[in-house]
Amino acid sequence: MDKSGSGCGSKKGKTDKGRSLIDLVFSWSFGDALNKNLYKGQVYYIYTYYICLPTSPLVKKIPETFNSSSEYLHSFVAPLIEETHADLLSGMTRVSEAPSRQLDSVTRDSRYKPPKDLIYKIVLKRDSKKNDLATYHPQSGDLVTLTDVRPKCTSDLNRSKMSYLLAYVQAVKEDPDELFIRSSKPIMIEEDMQRKENISQQKPTLFFVFLANMTTNIRIWKALHPDPKGGNLKMINKVIQMNGADEEDCPMCLTEKKSGTVLPFNSNELNDSQEAAIISCINTRACHHQNTVKLICGPPGTGKTKTVGLLLYALLRMKCGTITCAPTNIAVVEVASRLMSLVKGTLEYDTHGFGDIVLFGNGERMKIDDHEDLLDVFLDYRVEILDKCFSPYCGWRTSLVSMIDLLEDPERQYSQYLANRVLENQKTEEGNCDENLKDKDSTNHKLEGEKCDVNLKDKKSKNLWRKVINETLKQKETKNKHVASEKENHLKPDEKQGTHGAFLGKKNAQEAEAETCKEDPITLQEFIKKRFCLFNERLKFCLVNLYTHLPTHLISLDLVKTMMIALNLLGSLESLLNRPKSDEGLKIALNDTETESEIGHFAKLRVARKHCLQRLKSLPLSFPVPEFREKIIIKNFCLDNACLLFCTASSSFKLNPKRTVPLELLVIDEAAQLRECESTIPFQLPGLRHAVLIGDEHQLPAMTQSKISGKAAFARSLFERLVLIGQKKQLLNVQYRMHPAISSFPNEEFYDGKILDAPNVKDRSHEKHFLHGSMYGTYSFINVTCGKEQFDHLHSRKNMVEVAVVCKLVANLFKEFTGTKQKVCIGVISPYKAQVQAIQEKLENKYSECADSGFTVSVRSVDGFQGGEEDVIIISTVRCNINGSIGFLSNDQRANVALTRARHCLWILGNEATFIKSGSVWKKLVTDARSRGCFYNADEDKHLAQAITTALFELKQFDSLMSMDSPLFKEARWRVCLSKDFKKSVASIKNPELLKQILNLLEKLSSGWRQTREQKNHRKNKHIAVGGSSGVLEVYPVNGFLNLLWSVDVIEENSHFIQILTVWDILPSLDIQNVAKNLEPVFGKYTINKMSRCKCKCLEGNLVVPMRWPMKDCLMQSVGREDDIMSRSFASLSLADKSSVSHANSKVRSRGKRRAKAIGLQSKS
Repeated sequence: MDKSGSGCGSKKGKTDKGRSLIDLVFSWSFGDALNKNLYKGQVYYIYTYYICLPTSPLVKKIPETFNSSSEYLHSFVAPLIEETHADLLSGMTRVSEAPSRQLDSVTRDSRYKPPKDLIYKIVLKRDSKKNDLATYHPQSGDLVTLTDVRPKCTSDLNRSKMSYLLAYVQAVKEDPDELFIRSSKPIMIEEDMQRKENISQQKPTLFFVFLANMTTNIRIWKALHPDPKGGNLKMINKVIQMNGADEEDCPMCLTEKKSGTVLPFNSNELNDSQEAAIISCINTRACHHQNTVKLICGPPGTGKTKTVGLLLYALLRMKCGTITCAPTNIAVVEVASRLMSLVKGTLEYDTHGFGDIVLFGNGERMKIDDHEDLLDVFLDYRVEILDKCFSPYCGWRTSLVSMIDLLEDPERQYSQYLANRVLENQKTEEGNCDENLKDKDSTNHKLEGEKCDVNLKDKKSKNLWRKVINETLKQKETKNKHVASEKENHLKPDEKQGTHGAFLGKKNAQEAEAETCKEDPITLQEFIKKRFCLFNERLKFCLVNLYTHLPTHLISLDLVKTMMIALNLLGSLESLLNRPKSDEGLKIALNDTETESEIGHFAKLRVARKHCLQRLKSLPLSFPVPEFREKIIIKNFCLDNACLLFCTASSSFKLNPKRTVPLELLVIDEAAQLRECESTIPFQLPGLRHAVLIGDEHQLPAMTQSKISGKAAFARSLFERLVLIGQKKQLLNVQYRMHPAISSFPNEEFYDGKILDAPNVKDRSHEKHFLHGSMYGTYSFINVTCGKEQFDHLHSRKNMVEVAVVCKLVANLFKEFTGTKQKVCIGVISPYKAQVQAIQEKLENKYSECADSGFTVSVRSVDGFQGGEEDVIIISTVRCNINGSIGFLSNDQRANVALTRARHCLWILGNEATFIKSGSVWKKLVTDARSRGCFYNADEDKHLAQAITTALFELKQFDSLMSMDSPLFKEARWRVCLSKDFKKSVASIKNPELLKQILNLLEKLSSGWRQTREQKNHRKNKHIAVGGSSGVLEVYPVNGFLNLLWSVDVIEENSHFIQILTVWDILPSLDIQNVAKNLEPVFGKYTINKMSRCKCKCLEGNLVVPMRWPMKDCLMQSVGREDDIMSRSFASLSLADKSSVSHANSKVRSRGKRRAKAIGLQSKS
């Protein structure tokens, strides 16, 4: 069966409204597609195959109030077109990274009809070398381009040999490499491919390149153009009528109301706001007099998911047809998991009742394989199971009839087996031995597991069943350990799916028998045991899965209990059959003939057989379900009969308007993240009377690809718009996540202080310290002053200094963890993807193996962390500039999400000066942190200071590094000035250890440390005497290869002469003499007074500290002042703009090959 997508054509006589959007996309030329301002501020007509839209400004801001449903729906059309254009433009600009496949063949489909219906059948070339997981498998709704080269840049999409061509994937066959597309224009190369294939020439190469998926946009487009003669616009009209005034309760319901609402669960664990929200929704559902839209606001940590789960559980118990939607598959899975955790412990019998719940959508995007608890309600899995249960070859009816026949007359079936065996031996050796095991009622069909595998041709199904089998075996081992206390009439848990072997086993009972066809015939006892075992396993499989996957109104609890009693009787009979006995004795027992010998044993066997037959004959042979000829029929049956449905808002488009169980209530979780235009899809579901929107307008909204659409409020949710116009909302007002020190700022800033801290977070046990020091308390702003913003190849920002600080913090946490074994979950959040990637690369999965022992690290963007929480959160804000520019970091919603993820500790890394100038919420945060005593400088921690210094060195940020407020010179007594030659030499060094050695030496020199006389004599590092430079130039070894050349200089500052350190270079010992000669003219210009001051030393203990002389007390000769020009230039460069110091002489020195070689060796070592 083909997997058709939206917009894949229409039935004869019907209009496919989604096609008009595809036609519009096809109408864009190559230049139009690349013009990001194509629709900005223009006036337009859209003439499409089906729809003509009136003239109007193309993209204008979506208003907050509307006069009619047509105005409301039409306001989203232009921004949707712009957003679709932006999706295409994004795909084209990144086409070099786009998934692609080579085509094997292109042929015209029978539906091919120019000029619009250019339908082709495509067969993709299989690449056996490529990993299947990495292979691009096109899906319905994909917008692709066809090219004659694998594109490396955008211009490759429009070449002279093959011009720009778009195609839309209409349907994918069961073989994922075969699909149908509709092309924007004829594929001219198609004729060449067919002609050259026929004459055995090399076919032209054609590539199939993914650009975007239009499925959601097409569904929105259709929802924005409803059928004027049909459809349900009641909820749309209700949304338009809401004007901000408080919605009053239905007066008719108030008069009918006699007593308070009784919740179907214990409400003691709910706080007042949660209970009030649930009761309000339940009371609303009971109203049949008017349509309503309820808003529930769930700030971070207030138990929103718990509240939604309990609300849905109550609606399930009330058998209220409810569809629960969310913006993303992950959000849908989260709320479905919450419900299932509540349901599993409350069902009256095992999993009877799961059939009323259906989760559907894209299994890969939902990562359904990681959620075993949801497999029983996942639609694709359910369809596969029910397809087996209703199979005409090995399903419930066939297995039940076969078991009854076997127990009623086993000798007749055994005689038939022997007769068939005689006939089989007369056939050729190629005959099918399985014929010997056929039942009388199914002579023309195989009863074996082979027939059950017919529908497992496609790879997806095989993988699904393979996973089911593997998981079943694991579950069987673990669950068998605790089934002893099961009720007597309950089936063991492992029997639910542990019988797949009866359908899919490589060697099932019949195959084993078939192999014995050429050998001696099996005995009657062996025949009965094998047949009985096979049918019993099938009955177990069918029974448990029928009561699990069928809705409760089709299979009652009483019937399930009766079926389970029958299976328990079959189990007893099986144990009796397994006891050793002769064929003659078995015949006697099964024929109800009493004998004197072994009468007790045979009596038990006869009684068990009799009771089994009675129970089996009382069971229904069929259930009131449609004839399941195709899986699509099973799928529609499950969707139409479910009481609770879970899917994305977009996927709700798939629901049948004529349902068996009518939908009454729509629940949208994370409603503030769902674009309002997308909410129009579920809002038009037939029969819908009420809607409950649960979200938080203070958290992240939906994202838009187009800035033009973004400015038009296209990303705004219905939840946010209703709040903006003053619609009443119910606030969940108790938070259970954050320590009060963490919740304090976001509560006051975003929620006006209305959120209360729950007792659990105020308890002393909630305050945890994972590192020593006040900086690492519950809440801290850590000021990183020396950072620098950079851009990656995708123009996303990163700050490598903050990366170094984050990694050092994580390393310190891990070191503490190894000592204390205190479990800790760490989350690192950054608003920029480049920063997230840089941190991930720096960490290099160092701690991934520690997850099982209790130490985990998760690095994600703000968007990726919405809804998440960890013990410790480290926020890397990245921005560091003199202008106070912080971009989208200034968004309050983004800040709120980042600041509310931590349970015990929140450490915020940022630049104070940048935030203060930004005038944003981050300025308030810094001010708040200072006032609360939670503000710290990163270099106050020596470990962080060292990490910052190393990062600056690796980045060659010498200006930042050499500033006197940098971490390197935090404890410095001396000012340090670096020459260009030194910076150039350091820039060539790649060895991190060598860089650390240089840093350590500079840090020691700036603090006043000097070599002792013994050290100098031992290392033979004596003063170099070159004319006037004698006693000035110092040479200190860095290691065995390189040496640091430096000297003491004197500068003028604030009417004083002050000693400073000048670092000239780092080089091998053999080059020192040449450098000293080049510096001789510099030192030769020093006056005697200046030279004397340079050599003066002032000791404080073992340290040498810089000296100062007031200029008025030491008048110098004019010539001396002229000679001090160089020193004054040093002073201005070092203290004013912190730029590099160059040599006074204009003579360019040659470093020599030895120096380059030495540095090269150090870089490699």
